[in-house]
Formats: sequence, structure tokens, C-alpha cells
Amino acid sequence: MKPLVLIDTPSLYYRAFYSVPDSIVNDEGQPVNAVRGVLDAIAQMIRRFDSPRVVATLDADWRPAFRTAIMPEYKAARVKDAEAGTEIPPELAVQLPIMTRVLRAAGIPIAEVDGTEADDVIATMAAQSRTPVVIVSPDRDLLALIDNATDVSVLRPRKGGEWEAITQTDLLEAYGVPDGTRYRELAAMRGDPSDGLPGAPGIGEKTAATLLSNFGSLESIFKAAKAGVKTGGLSPKRSATLIEEEETLHKTIEVMRCLTDVAHGLDLDSVPREIDRTAVEAAAHGQNIRRSVDNLISALGSADRDSGANTPPQPSVMPTGASAAAPDARVSAAQSPAAPIPGQASAELWSQSRLVGFDLETTGVDPSTARIVTAAFVESAESSRTWLADPGVDIPEPARAVHGISTEFAQANGDPVADVVVELCTVLADLTSEGAVVVGHNIVYDLSVLAAEVTRHQPHIDLPALLPTIVDTFVLDKRVEQFRRGKRTLTETAKRWKVTLLDAHDAAADALAALDISRALAESSEEIANLTRAEIMSAQGEWKRAQAADLQSWLRRKGNAEAVVDGSWPMA
Repeated sequence: MKPLVLIDTPSLYYRAFYSVPDSIVNDEGQPVNAVRGVLDAIAQMIRRFDSPRVVATLDADWRPAFRTAIMPEYKAARVKDAEAGTEIPPELAVQLPIMTRVLRAAGIPIAEVDGTEADDVIATMAAQSRTPVVIVSPDRDLLALIDNATDVSVLRPRKGGEWEAITQTDLLEAYGVPDGTRYRELAAMRGDPSDGLPGAPGIGEKTAATLLSNFGSLESIFKAAKAGVKTGGLSPKRSATLIEEEETLHKTIEVMRCLTDVAHGLDLDSVPREIDRTAVEAAAHGQNIRRSVDNLISALGSADRDSGANTPPQPSVMPTGASAAAPDARVSAAQSPAAPIPGQASAELWSQSRLVGFDLETTGVDPSTARIVTAAFVESAESSRTWLADPGVDIPEPARAVHGISTEFAQANGDPVADVVVELCTVLADLTSEGAVVVGHNIVYDLSVLAAEVTRHQPHIDLPALLPTIVDTFVLDKRVEQFRRGKRTLTETAKRWKVTLLDAHDAAADALAALDISRALAESSEEIANLTRAEIMSAQGEWKRAQAADLQSWLRRKGNAEAVVDGSWPMA
């Protein structure tokens, strides 16, 4: 049977709620950003592990009585409504029924047990499973469940749309502890103020790891402290602190320990259940989530459903091409549900992925002060989406001379830049969930401008968390032909790689040219073409830093002793 994928749904919907723009609303004007984020994440997991055996776990009680009885302060700081005892913002609460209806209709079980948290349901299922288990969650506490013997691992989201797989072997390298049990003890000493877990004052993660490495367990640390041991990281002051906090740390361990015997009522061997296509249609109707719903159903259909399922693969809910008319279509008709979505984003070669060009035209050259005037996402000469923004400031004459947009024209015809920023971030979030690679020439500038605009107009958006795999043709070109003389502007780089640039400084034309240059570079360099998406992200960061250091050194040799070249990537 395929792996059992256990989704820590609350952690994912909070993450999506605060990172995906809340301008995504249904027909009634209610936000559905968290719904789309969760559905897309689950679809990505199904493809990543080629397994439809997914369970979405929920908190029936996010502050269970058995935990608050041990530590009344447990998660107390998160309470938003003292009377109702809830931490869920109203704008998120209205989305949860929509999400659960879609998941149930798609055959994905919802598991929640009265008086327990999702962590307890996950721990119980992990203990009961006869197959490998992957826990999908950003919650560090669940690292305590990692176990080589039962093949339990954790997959955590990282910036840039990537995911980090953590096994028992990784715990030693990442945290300095050998297994999940010791990780729980490390976490208890470190503490977690967001959960109301105080930890031991003055003992951070590294100190806790050192103590556990030297003494083997928390109990052994207490014994050594009481015995007056002054080696292995135990100073008199640290020993006194641990002795004073012994009872609190024992309580913390108990609060953090997950139950493994909750009655969730699921037959894990029968997951997934049959897709109810009529119910899926009803759940999606009017919710502005059709692309995400179709993405999920497509993933379930493409995975091997012989792993305990009772139904054959199901076709897409939406007919091919329907997304062009769907209310949540964002970039172009080419972003239809039929577009290929990688199964494992980090393992797929970037050059074989879906490529989308991106470019901005702005009011200036300093990314911290420049404002967006035009923007474009392009997949081909026939498939693009462009924006004209009213930047809210005068467009200087030098900038107008470059891209041809005057202040008056932008004011009369452009959308408010704050709205454009939201739409651009929404597109990036969609492209990340769909497994696309975004390409640009000197894209550090464009993303840095967008980051500054996000800070200026939409500071609640976490732009770095939205970014898909990024490819910068400026960086790749310098890697392929490091010693080529001449300028590296888009115009000159296009000439070198025999790429047509019809209208330089038009956002769509520049984005298309960058797209074609990236393909030419991949054809010319096996080194670059054969990098996976994760590898090219890492490599470009290293190459950019090296290139910046070389340029800085050259400038200083030429007499500019104070020259500083920023090597940040993919944004300053």
C-alpha cells in the first residue's frame, strides 16, 4: 500500500489564511484564501507521494481540558474570544465548512475526536498504520513523532514553495538529538511562548541539545544537576535553574505528549473513499475555488488508487478549458486544470517544468523606492496577462522615456497599485501551488520592487512564502559565459542567444524574451538544464553571491574603494 499522508489541517489553513491574499472571495464576498491554500497543498502532497491515502485531521478542541488541567496557561495567549474560547478569526471560521465539504466530497476523510487536538489524532493514526506515514505540518511539536522503526516522517513547508522532509536521521543534524523522544525533551527545555510553554530560563535550543547529548535524557540531566556535576554544559547556575524548573518541565513534557489511543473511527486501510462528483460540484459552486477543486480531483485521479480504495481514477471535475471562464482564473487560459503539475517540485528538472515569464516596468531604478507601472506574466506569445497601475506618484520623465507610460495616462487608465499588488501576489501563490517556474531577467530587481510595494500597501502578505521556483536569466547567462565581454542587459542578452525582443521595456515583451532566453540557456548548458528545481534555487543564490563579489572586487580595483555590490537573491 502507498504511504498514509496525515494532514495537520489547522496548521495548513492558518498558514494559508495569513499568506495567501484575502482578496480571493466567493460570490458572497467571503474570503476563501485558506480553502484554496489547503486544497492546493493537499493536491501537491498526493502528487508528491503518488498516494491518494490522505486524511485531513482537525482540532475538535484546540485547548483540551486534559492539557489545561496540567498547565492552565497552555495556549491561553491565543484566545481571541474569551467567552467562546476560540482562537479562530471570524474571516477564517467561515471558510472551514467550505473546506470540509469539499474534502469529504472528494473522498478525503475528516478526522477529529472530541476533547483532542489534531496532533492526538495524527499520533494515534501513526501508531496504528501498517504502512509508512508522512505527517504534513509546519508544527515543530510533531517532530516528536518521528520514528525510523515505524517509518514515520514529517514534511514541513519552507519558503519558495519548497518542502523539507525530516526523518529520524535528520533530527540529529538539524537539532542535535537522536530521536523524537529526545526532541520532545529539547523542546520542553527550549519552551514555546506561543503555546504558553515557558521552558527553562536561559536554556535555548543549542544548550538543550548539548545537555541531552552529554547526559542522554532529561531525567539524567536532572540527576546530574542534583549531584553537583559541573561538566557537560552544567554550570552551577544552569543546574540551579533546572532543579527549580523540574516540575514545570515535567508538566511541559506531559502537555506536549500526544495521545495514541483516540477513537477516530476510521479504517485506515479503506482510505481514500469514493469521490462524490455531484457533491464536489455542489461544494464548489459559487465559492471561487474551482481551479483548486479541480486540481485536487485531478491529483486524486492520477494517483494509484489501488492502495485500499474502492474506485478507479476519476476524471477532472471541470472540462478541459473551463478554467478560462472560471471566476478565479488569474493568469490566462493556459492556466487550465489540464496544465501539468509536477509531482515532486524539488525533484523535477526546472527545464522540464512549466515556465512563466515575469517582468515589471517601474518609476525608477532603486527597488526600495520604485513603484510599479506595468506588469506581466507570460507563458507564450499567445498567452499572457498584463497590468497597468496608477503608481500613486508622478512617473519621472526618464522612466516615461523608457517604457512610454506617462503620469496622466497611468492615472486615467491604471488600477490602484495596491490592488495590482494583491493580484500579482495571488498569481504567484497560484503558480506556486501549480508547480510552475517563474522566469525573469535580473528578476532580483522585479521581486525587490514587488516586495517594497507589498510592504507599502499590503504588509499582511508574506511575499517570500508565496514565491515559486525562480529562474534568473541574468544570473544563468553569467554562469554559462562568465568572461563574455559587453553588457548583460536584456536587449544584449537576447541578441546573444538569438531571441527575438520585439518591444524592449514592454513588460510582456520582456517577460517573453526572458522565457525564451532561459530555454536557450538550458539547451546550451547541460549543467544548468539538469538541475532540479531545488538545486537551481540553491545554485543561483551561490552564483549570484560569487558574481556580486567579483564585480565588487573589480570596481574597487578600478578606483571605487567604497563600492558595494549586493549579492542577495532572489530579492534584496
